[in-house]
Amino acid sequence: MIAEIGHYALVLALGIALIQSVLPIWGVRTRDDALMAVAGPAALAQALFVAVSFAALTWCYVVSDFSVVNVFENSHSAKPLVYRITGVWGNHEGSMLLWVLILALFGALVGLFGRNLPRTLRANVLAAQSWIAAAFYLFILVTSNPFLRIAEAPLEGRDLNPLLQDIGLAVHPPLLYLGYVGFSISFSFAVAALIDGRIDAAWARWVRPWTLAAWMFLTLGIAMGSYWAYYELGWGGWWFWDPVENASLMPWLAGTALLHSAVVMEKRNALKVWTVLLAILTFSLSLLGTFLVRSGVLTSVHSFATDPTRGVFILMILVLFIGGALALYAWRAPMLKQGGLFAPISREGALVFNNLFLTTACATVFIGTLYPLALESLTAEKISVGAPFFNLTFGPLFAILLLAVPFGPLLAWKRGDLVGVAQRLLAAFAGALVAAAAVVAAQGGGPVLAPFAIGLAVFVMIGALVDLAERTALFRVPLAAAVARARGLPRAAYGTAVAHFSLGLVLLGIVGETQWNTERIVSLKPGATVSLAGYEVAFDGMVPRQGPNYRELAARFTVRRDGVVLGELAPSKRTFTARGTSTSEAALLTRGFSQVYVSLGDPNADGSIAVRLYHKPLVLLIWIGSVVMVLGGALSLSDRRLRVGAPKPARPKAGLQPAE
Repeated sequence: MIAEIGHYALVLALGIALIQSVLPIWGVRTRDDALMAVAGPAALAQALFVAVSFAALTWCYVVSDFSVVNVFENSHSAKPLVYRITGVWGNHEGSMLLWVLILALFGALVGLFGRNLPRTLRANVLAAQSWIAAAFYLFILVTSNPFLRIAEAPLEGRDLNPLLQDIGLAVHPPLLYLGYVGFSISFSFAVAALIDGRIDAAWARWVRPWTLAAWMFLTLGIAMGSYWAYYELGWGGWWFWDPVENASLMPWLAGTALLHSAVVMEKRNALKVWTVLLAILTFSLSLLGTFLVRSGVLTSVHSFATDPTRGVFILMILVLFIGGALALYAWRAPMLKQGGLFAPISREGALVFNNLFLTTACATVFIGTLYPLALESLTAEKISVGAPFFNLTFGPLFAILLLAVPFGPLLAWKRGDLVGVAQRLLAAFAGALVAAAAVVAAQGGGPVLAPFAIGLAVFVMIGALVDLAERTALFRVPLAAAVARARGLPRAAYGTAVAHFSLGLVLLGIVGETQWNTERIVSLKPGATVSLAGYEVAFDGMVPRQGPNYRELAARFTVRRDGVVLGELAPSKRTFTARGTSTSEAALLTRGFSQVYVSLGDPNADGSIAVRLYHKPLVLLIWIGSVVMVLGGALSLSDRRLRVGAPKPARPKAGLQPAE
């Protein structure tokens, strides 16, 4: 009965979405306030019914109702409760239900908090949002129904993919979807503005908080997925340039460009047409990622489905929304008024430079990801585009971008002084030179990539601090006056500085892990010891253990340095009987920002076992920097100017009609 309620609620959500997609648009066309007002309540009702549907599926997982096909194929009664719940989105059907739940919740939030929007813009935004929702409700009901029943319910389920039975994968998909789907609001605002034929600085003020929130969630989702791959898959890497990883990176790059472009539009009423295009492209890349994961065109640890019917349906959605939005843009964009002018050397110019390199980097990833797929579909020839291509193309683009990052916030709006800004960044240049020289001395010469990258990271970090020092006139006015200025700075200024500072942290982590990583692959018997980057790792033996739904053979290692015990590690091999598959669970010992990493291989006939050991210098800075980046976004989002948004239009006096 619960499954039928969930199915029926999803059908009702589709019906409401169709109403919401038609009546508000017709109300805008006929200037009917009553029809336009339907959008808000419909968005709330739609979210309510999708929430009921998702809760119903979750309940089926919690009580292990194996008469539901989706539960039977992806759950097991012995599985811990937390993984029974997270198993809801650990499969294609359930993850799509989570996708539309988040989509409906974002629409409901616009309905609740968008009351200060012009009524025509609000109606158009919620209608456009509902078009997307209706398409995906139909996709789920036609090709991916999570509530299908089995005539004779089995006694036990097949269990969830063991790789997904991890807290990292419990958190990663919801965060990623909040980012993917969050950009749908920016897309809907862009489509609504094109329909309305009006776009201005107030539009950018409304769009920025939604875009920033989606960007923050996507950043966290990518970081969490990277860390999960690092510790769960046992290969010791944190980024593989997997096509599905790239599918999440592309909207992040486009979304970052959109954030910076929206700032120019809000402050200077410029880059209007470009900002609208970026809003369309960012969500289009999110849809592309959905297609890649669920179409079966890729084989990846991240991919969900291989049913070509689903792939064709999603491809139709892509063509409809991406093609339709771009056609609308081509038709309406030339009619939009252009914004203000500015000199190339200005803060606007720096943000345009930022956009240029971010979009070029995004295009590079796009080509490297899709070219092999296109070639295979046209010629049946299979090629692989991997890390060497992306490192040689993406890396230099981002290095140039990072060099420019400290300059942007210090340049004046409209017309800036590049020489003056360079003088204010002398401390950052000096710090970078000292750091690079220290690395050269420490490694005794050798390649210049590591010293340059470390110097660049330090330059970006000190540059972010210089920005705050300049804003508060630190060292130029009495300390009390500088503190007073610091208190008066908008939170967005701190958010910008923190986000830019975090780029340096991430770069430090990447350089440390890629340039100074130590790896050893050995076969060890109990009692054996192996040296690794100054550490002594002793293999103490194997211990069998029983988990809730798996058997485990755990190894015990003692890690010492200079004879002092630093800790114990217990990597293991797990066998999940229901699935008949095994996984390797790595063990990590953290020392500062670095880690000792141990992963087990297969046992040998002579009683030894293959062991993979790594020393990962500064590796944690990759994810710490990502979290700091999100904190910078949160500081900006908490700025009153973004929380309040554009002012609500004043009530018209009697006899006057407001301009729409």
